[in-house]
Amino acid sequence: MKPVDGLIDEAIRLLRDLIAVESFSGNEGGTADIVERFLRERGVETGRKFNNVYARNALFSPGKPTLLLNSHHDTVNPNSGWTLDPFTPLEKDGKLYGLGSNDAGASLVGLIAAFLHFQHREDLPCNLMLVASAEEEISGERGLACVLPEHEPVEAAIVGEPTGMEMAVAEKGLMVLRCRAHGTAGHAARDVGDNAIIKAVRDIQWFSSYRFARQSPLLGAVKMSVTMIQGGQQHNVIPDRCDFTVDIRTTDAYSHDELLEIIRDAVSSEIVQCSKRLHPSSIAVDHPLVESARLLGINLFASATLSDQSQIPAPSVKIGPGRSERSHTADEFVYIHEIEKGVGTYIALLDRYVEIHGRNAARDGKATRPVLAAKQAPEMNNTIDH
Repeated sequence: MKPVDGLIDEAIRLLRDLIAVESFSGNEGGTADIVERFLRERGVETGRKFNNVYARNALFSPGKPTLLLNSHHDTVNPNSGWTLDPFTPLEKDGKLYGLGSNDAGASLVGLIAAFLHFQHREDLPCNLMLVASAEEEISGERGLACVLPEHEPVEAAIVGEPTGMEMAVAEKGLMVLRCRAHGTAGHAARDVGDNAIIKAVRDIQWFSSYRFARQSPLLGAVKMSVTMIQGGQQHNVIPDRCDFTVDIRTTDAYSHDELLEIIRDAVSSEIVQCSKRLHPSSIAVDHPLVESARLLGINLFASATLSDQSQIPAPSVKIGPGRSERSHTADEFVYIHEIEKGVGTYIALLDRYVEIHGRNAARDGKATRPVLAAKQAPEMNNTIDH
């Protein structure tokens, strides 16, 4: 196995190469090429689906359970506040600047380094599958969601996102509603018509004030926010239609279908479109990944932000170098020492996971299949809001 220091150096060089190439969601071909070439130059056989690059460990065995290592290489567009060139990797004062450096380039290269560390290890009780995914920032259909169904089911997953190397053991899901209030058009100067904007406002007030009865012990309350509205065509016409959008951050306390039923019973507006595929996630408190984190003294928390965890039909955790609050900001950066710590922690976490997983498998005489949902809340640092 290559020394960890060498892997860290290679990870930093790879991140610099990724920063230098535009990789906006849906147009990540250049960075997919870079990841693919990097792995192949190190003797790793790769596959590709659209702009998703995937690989398996050298001694991959269909008879073993598979642990997924996943992070993304797409980015959002740089905002107008950038004072640096987003595509020029700049190292200064211990920081590496560049678009995607923090979200989620550092996590991606850290997981790639950890994958290479274990690539030829012969005593693994589980397989490793690495996926550098596309379209994460837009939850696109040509991202991770199109890769997993074509491969053997994964038993668990580590998703790389900037969390300060703390471990998210639960994550809220997302449901987006496009709503339409219907009225009757009329002249604004006359007492005729049924104003669709007024009807929409009544429903918006409900979305703003309603509190669901059940709360998740890990993720808290479901949160609903009206984020867009469009109504009316000209000043002297009572509008007969008003459209608005609701962003709903969901938890494991309700299924998406349950939430939709409650909402439809409460509002008069028509729900013309509903996205329900981005589900919340949680993991059992005694899962080997959580136990491994505890042994390493890694803080646990529940995350309000969305990631590719919502696409994974298996227990998963979210952990990575960098900070969530730097994501999508001008002059984005990650500290070099955060990358170094990330590589080391990923390797240590996998070492513990392999040890615990192997011990459990030997005890049970078979591969373990952890349950999908936590039965009780683990001890967490609840002061952190990522």
